[in-house]
Amino acid sequence: MAILAQIQQKARDSLAAAAAAAFPNVTLPAFVVQRPREGAHGDLACNLAMAMASVARRPPRQVAEAIVAQLPGPAAAAALPLGRAEVAGPGFINLFLRPGWLLPVLGEVRTAHGAYARSAVGGGRRVLVEFVSANPTGPLNVVNCRAAAFGDALVRCLNAAGWRAESEYYVNDAGGQFRRLGESLRARVVELQGGELELPEGGYPGEYLIPLAEEFATAHPTDAPVEEYARFAVQRILLQQKESLARFGVVFQHYAHESRIRELGEPQRVVAALRAAGHTFERDGALWLRSTAFGDNDDRVLVKRDGEFTYRVPDIAYHAEKFGRGYDVLIDVLGQDHHGDVASVRAGLEGLGLPVDRLEVLLNQLVRLVRGGETVRMSKRGGTFISMDEFLDEVGTDAARFFFLMRTIDTHMDFDIDLATRQASENPVYYVQYAHARICSLLRQAAEAGLAVPAPSEVAGDALQHPAEAALMLAMAELPEEVRAAAEARAPHRVTTYARVLAERFHNFYVQCRVIGEAAPTAAARLLLAEAARAVLVETLGLLGVSAPERM
Repeated sequence: MAILAQIQQKARDSLAAAAAAAFPNVTLPAFVVQRPREGAHGDLACNLAMAMASVARRPPRQVAEAIVAQLPGPAAAAALPLGRAEVAGPGFINLFLRPGWLLPVLGEVRTAHGAYARSAVGGGRRVLVEFVSANPTGPLNVVNCRAAAFGDALVRCLNAAGWRAESEYYVNDAGGQFRRLGESLRARVVELQGGELELPEGGYPGEYLIPLAEEFATAHPTDAPVEEYARFAVQRILLQQKESLARFGVVFQHYAHESRIRELGEPQRVVAALRAAGHTFERDGALWLRSTAFGDNDDRVLVKRDGEFTYRVPDIAYHAEKFGRGYDVLIDVLGQDHHGDVASVRAGLEGLGLPVDRLEVLLNQLVRLVRGGETVRMSKRGGTFISMDEFLDEVGTDAARFFFLMRTIDTHMDFDIDLATRQASENPVYYVQYAHARICSLLRQAAEAGLAVPAPSEVAGDALQHPAEAALMLAMAELPEEVRAAAEARAPHRVTTYARVLAERFHNFYVQCRVIGEAAPTAAARLLLAEAARAVLVETLGLLGVSAPERM
């Protein structure tokens, strides 16, 4: 059990004993001891008095005062983590810890060797996280960049919390958009040869196809079938996407291809199974899925009048194939424009008898880039989007990842380019990274002064008593719980918030607690504290895919 969990349990036991002494004939209700949102409300807060008020037949504040009066005094409480307790508001009990109880955190951090945040809460359950999965019809854009940061950080958090999470990118390399891409590339080849550019309806006008057209024309016959144009374009664009993602620190473990799903005949099997189960009907020459029977707003077309599958059939087949691989949980991170498709895919899977409760769909909302208070609208290359590479050229990987991970993925986001590129403490990623660089500088200065970081066993239990020291240790104690919560809630932004809190606690410690020049026992203990904070910052930033520079 992590140190903070141990402390919470001991505090819970102390409060329960005090409540039993104050109200011996009252059955204690369930209650929680947790970290308050504001430090002024103590290190821990408890709702026991609020929960007991009705059964104790007293106002909550009177119940709280009676419980606090029964808590052991300083002499008797030496073996307990509570330093003092106070009643607040209508009856909350705020608890303040003895700093010595937090000292074991430093030892845990050191012996964990970079795995301090790890836990077994996931129980080894297998999770497949599919994210980005952009159509291979052009460069990745800023919204894809946000999805990449989120999905990659989520996989990292899940693995740290004891799941076995893997990442996957689904390549839509078949169907209508695939053919339109081939036709668009062929139109560019015709243009290069002096003809007029005639893009197909719904084609791709981006100039990124021009160098691909030049490459195709030098190595392929220009009268090649559209499928050959399309396969060539997908191959090259997917390679570019992989390079952009690798630059962003995202390397997928699996790539699944729609073309392979089709080659295996999975869409035909899906349609046949849904038909055999009685979940389809024919109307206007098309085959429909009776998806309203599974909670969808409308029934959906599976096979069009011309015999072609609609896009949802390969999607259902792909998800059925994922279930067949034995994962305990499937997580899809989709663009917000897929909102209307989720219900029909779920309906198809439920119609196939698959456990749709194990499928989680998270929608990635839009990103608006802002510079100088104005929206950035156009790409330098004349397209209608900002590519991931253009964006990273200006902002950088660390700032992009950190900023995208400061918000929940289901909220629209204004990305302030000016703030993200500012080398100042108001820039959150700079502020956090500077905390790490500051610790590295402190450790270098200490080494030059002949001061060594001691082993945790060499530090006395009462060596770190300053409030800033205790606040920093308490923040470090919270990391395992924050990572667990981030994994379970699919909310890596919690780790970003934690990183900012930890950095703030270190900066406060640095300003208030001198290290070099203090008495030897104090200097040694503070060096150990700083070294542990550095390790926790490195691990935290690693979960976000952000670097921890030693100099800034």
